[in-house]
Amino acid sequence: MGPASLRTRVKICGITRAAAEAGADAIGLVFYPPSPRFLSTERAVEIRDALPPFVQTVALFVNADAAQVAQVLGRVKPGLLQFHGEETPQFCAQFGLPYIKACRVKPGADLLKYLGPFSSASAWLLDSFVEAYGGVGERFDWSLAPKRLARPLVLSGGLEVGNVAAAVRKLRPWGVDVSSGVESAKGIKDAAKIAAFISEVRNADV
Repeated sequence: MGPASLRTRVKICGITRAAAEAGADAIGLVFYPPSPRFLSTERAVEIRDALPPFVQTVALFVNADAAQVAQVLGRVKPGLLQFHGEETPQFCAQFGLPYIKACRVKPGADLLKYLGPFSSASAWLLDSFVEAYGGVGERFDWSLAPKRLARPLVLSGGLEVGNVAAAVRKLRPWGVDVSSGVESAKGIKDAAKIAAFISEVRNADV
């Protein structure tokens, strides 16, 4: 986990239309068909092209096959990949792009044993364990997060304006990843909630 002096990066996940991500470092484009935030490659390209400079695009997959990932890479050209399913380290590393590997946290799970083989990941993301994948607004017990990780920590799962500052102060992650916590409806991001969320992160960084 990074030192407290670092600025916590903010990723807004599940973008389905162009929005004002004032201060966001990255946006997540979801290519998991069961998700209400799923995007076609055509819509993802439109959103990508509307972004201001220096905002990273992240393509999120859940147990996709290599051909599906390659199709998105060819059309959308994201800067980073994010894998939320049961992908292997070999699968994640084969595309020639940096990637984040997610681990869903539940009591009794050995997070380090699960994440250790993903040593080539740019970061490890800790998310809540729920039956459905992603974006349901439930947070996990932050005390279950290992004190030291071999890769930068991205914290996800149930983050919103009311708790993100406490999360940043407690865990000092490299970044935070929010989806439902800044929405007015599923897949519809709320500009005011995004601004308030980022403000809380910056306050916690001080």
